[in-house]
Amino acid sequence: MRKILKIMNKTKKLVPKVACLIIVIILFDLLISCNAYFGIGKENDGLSATFTSHESTLIQEINTFTPEPTRTNTESPVPSITSSATNTMTSTVTTTPTITLTPTFAYPDVVVNLAAAHCRYGPSKAYLHAADLYKGDHGIVQGRFRYSDWLYVKWDKINYRCWVSPYVIDIKGDISTIGYAEIGLERIPSTLYNPPQNVRATREGDRVTITWDRVNMTADDDRGYLIEAWVCQNGSYIWWTVSFPDQFTTSYSVIDEAGCHSPSSGKIFTVEKHGFTQPTEISWPQP
Repeated sequence: MRKILKIMNKTKKLVPKVACLIIVIILFDLLISCNAYFGIGKENDGLSATFTSHESTLIQEINTFTPEPTRTNTESPVPSITSSATNTMTSTVTTTPTITLTPTFAYPDVVVNLAAAHCRYGPSKAYLHAADLYKGDHGIVQGRFRYSDWLYVKWDKINYRCWVSPYVIDIKGDISTIGYAEIGLERIPSTLYNPPQNVRATREGDRVTITWDRVNMTADDDRGYLIEAWVCQNGSYIWWTVSFPDQFTTSYSVIDEAGCHSPSSGKIFTVEKHGFTQPTEISWPQP
């Protein structure tokens, strides 16, 4: 029996004590039964008492057994990795450009209403003839002059623009929508002859007389001279132009009064059939 107990003590750490007690009780019951069956007497009382003593000690240990605390897993849980940055796929909306149609500007139409007329290189009768016009000729107005009522027209039958009097054409459309154009005599320069030389201007009261030296030109080329001036008449500041038929006219007089907001001035060109020379400024005497 001691061997059994010794074995139990050795296995106590491996087998729960409750299970050991059950085994001891079963063995004890078997031993009592064997004693009764084989007639074992008092000589065995010491063994019985010894066993009982060990049994009581075992029961006491079981009763005072304090179960080992259940091990609690104190390991910190592995933190889950949470991405702080969220990749958000932003779709790019590509807009289809809207094509805005710009209305085409409608230039006023003009039609020649005389049997024959002139188109000129400037906005008055003083300028060179640029093209012959005939009744029914069609064009469009692409400019107007700030200081006269002449119009700058592109004609269907010619590939350049020229100036025409509004009195020789019928106009269809609003010419007030058309911008102002410059004369642009530099586009038809003459390099065959010199500008007028020794130009002088003298005043007698309200009359200013301009003189210059004759420019010698061939009869075929000769178209005289052109004066562009600003003069004061009746309190109005007037754009004034005058031309001369040939090279032999070398003086001109014009009325120029006091009383305008700007000083009078002028310049003179030599004119031949191909165009205009550079101008010579007139030293204008003020009233």
